[in-house]
Amino acid sequence: MKTNVGHIEEHIEHLISLLVEYTPRLIGAFLVLFVGLWLIKHFAKLADKAMAKKELDISLKTFLLSLLSVGLKVILIVTVAGMIGIGTTSFVTILGAAGLAVGLALQGSLSNFAGGVLLLIFKPYKVGDTIEAQGQIGKVTEIEIFNTILITNDLKTIILPNGAVSNGTIVNYSQHGLLRVNVEIVVSASNDIDKVKELILHDVIKHSLAVTDPKPEVAAIKIIDNAVTLSVRVYCKSENNGLLHSDLVEIIKKTLEKNRIDAPVQKRLIQNL
Repeated sequence: MKTNVGHIEEHIEHLISLLVEYTPRLIGAFLVLFVGLWLIKHFAKLADKAMAKKELDISLKTFLLSLLSVGLKVILIVTVAGMIGIGTTSFVTILGAAGLAVGLALQGSLSNFAGGVLLLIFKPYKVGDTIEAQGQIGKVTEIEIFNTILITNDLKTIILPNGAVSNGTIVNYSQHGLLRVNVEIVVSASNDIDKVKELILHDVIKHSLAVTDPKPEVAAIKIIDNAVTLSVRVYCKSENNGLLHSDLVEIIKKTLEKNRIDAPVQKRLIQNL
């Protein structure tokens, strides 16, 4: 009986000594946890305001805030665990190994993710722009973290991985707001070329979609045998590019017919057998 009472007293004393030793640590750890969570919350609000001033894309802003919050909370938890006495070395090692395994498994996705972040930060194009990338041309309808979505003129939806897009050549047809429409025609060298240029320019400049700055122009770019190639160059808003090109072809054809501008005579070589 006395032996049992002695064991109980030993356990009680050990428990009291543990409480005396760990209670300050627990109180300190809970205080650090509470204050840390409060600081993380307010720091996230400040970061949100800073990103709003920089006018970051909403999808990028949401992702960065989430990443910042999770990262700070993980650091806080590791710190609190160390204060209590839990070994953090093995904990950090496990996290690192898990991160490495996930990174290797999602290597392609991480490449697309990094590309998406770069595209959202540097903004080589935005939603509504017409671009050419990876051999595809279309209007940007969405810029996601992993993919960019285009819609073509024939209403096909194209999904491009952001990793490939960010590492490749991007042609933005909308960034400057204007595009030049080029129409090439071939006329006979027997015509008065200056007069031909004047007549064409007079008619195309009247089009409502043509802008006057930069000025439209007609330039002779090539002469072969009895044929002169003229390039009709007219600027317009980027969204009117296709429509203006079609109208210019029609206008130029009517101008040539109305003014009886001769076409080059095709020569054929006939061999006697």
